[in-house]
Amino acid sequence: MTATTTHLTRELDHRYSDGIDVRLLWNQHDNRVFVTVNDAKTEEAFTIEVREGERAMDVFQHPFAYATRRSVALAA
Repeated sequence: MTATTTHLTRELDHRYSDGIDVRLLWNQHDNRVFVTVNDAKTEEAFTIEVREGERAMDVFQHPFAYATRRSVALAA
């Protein structure tokens, strides 16, 4: 029998405007917070981890500003 670990990710907030979908997510297993951005017009997407000392709602409200400050992996 193998042990399985469930990694629960919970959506804390969500907004959608002009084809841009932004979600604030919390991983219950490791207590990390992420902001995901999906642009339906350009079909680009990226995820930003909220770092220690950052305010999660600031990253959620201004994800493009935070993305330009650091290397962000674009999702295909």
